Amino acid sequence: MNLDFSQIVPSIPYILAGLKLTLLVVVCSILLGLVLAILLALMKISRAKWLVVIADFYTSIFRGTPMVLQLMIIYYGLPQLIGVDIEKFPAAVLAFGLNSGAYVSEIIRAGILAVDKGQQEAASALGIPYRKMMSKIILPQAFKNILPALMNEFITLTKESAMVTVIGASDLMRRAFLVGGETYSFMEPLIFVAAIYYIIIMILSLLGKSVERRMRTND
Repeated sequence: MNLDFSQIVPSIPYILAGLKLTLLVVVCSILLGLVLAILLALMKISRAKWLVVIADFYTSIFRGTPMVLQLMIIYYGLPQLIGVDIEKFPAAVLAFGLNSGAYVSEIIRAGILAVDKGQQEAASALGIPYRKMMSKIILPQAFKNILPALMNEFITLTKESAMVTVIGASDLMRRAFLVGGETYSFMEPLIFVAAIYYIIIMILSLLGKSVERRMRTND
């Protein structure tokens, strides 16, 4: 093995500067995806068939095509239709958020359906409005049940955020690639970035387990 990490030491601050963009994309995408997922999940359990059809069609589109293709369509293709260029950051957040919403909606839907139907019937009998029942009674219990699955989805999204490099966004991966091109040694910066991603994922995993234990303790 011919690895020399000393040659990338001067470039470490430059690579780490891409961490800000990576985390911003992940956090904003998770928030957008979560809001969209809740809306889609409620549509999927609605009694209005047309809402169910729309939500299922949306989910099938984003689950049936590669995320990298969705990202490229939004960044390269959408400006052709709307006549306005889209910046890299909003394009990435939009692509990852829309994709995440499709997957998380199925998780949330399953969580809602797993809640005892008797609670919905009791809430209806007490005259509690549907919106308040969902926000105060059903969804909190559903999220408690699906927390591990949600954390897995967020972890997957964190790793897949590296795809922003295909549209030239200056994230961790892009900066590591540029450093590799300058030093003619790609393995060292890529291993360094792999270690950063691993640390982030481990932190998310520990955080998820901690929250899960706390919620079990509060039962």
